[in-house]
Amino acid sequence: MGEHLGMELTEIGDKLLVGRMPVDHRTHQPMGLLHGGASVALAETLGSIGAALQVDRTKKACVGLEINANHLKGVRSGYVVGRAVALHVGRTTQVWEIRITHEETEALVCVSRITMAVIDLPPRAGETA
Repeated sequence: MGEHLGMELTEIGDKLLVGRMPVDHRTHQPMGLLHGGASVALAETLGSIGAALQVDRTKKACVGLEINANHLKGVRSGYVVGRAVALHVGRTTQVWEIRITHEETEALVCVSRITMAVIDLPPRAGETA
């Protein structure tokens, strides 16, 4: 979905991930504004990738448990930037806050929070648990 919507990662840091997404025909709702679902897709993408970067991906996976979003300002064009910051990185859960702003004006467009479950991957063929 990220590729289809034109998302790109711009910064990877310690418990931080930043990415941007165009506001265009792919991400508009019928009135020509950024679709709330596109904002949530950006938030979930950043939170999920950020969470995955915190674990040993040969043994663990991170899956979405809950996401919420408050849409605060409409955007018609340009890019939005999502900044995902880990609020909690635990053994079995992670919580990430994603603040989405308009790239040019820096106006706050959406605030989202995602809770990720950290699960064990099943053993590979021939391995024992």
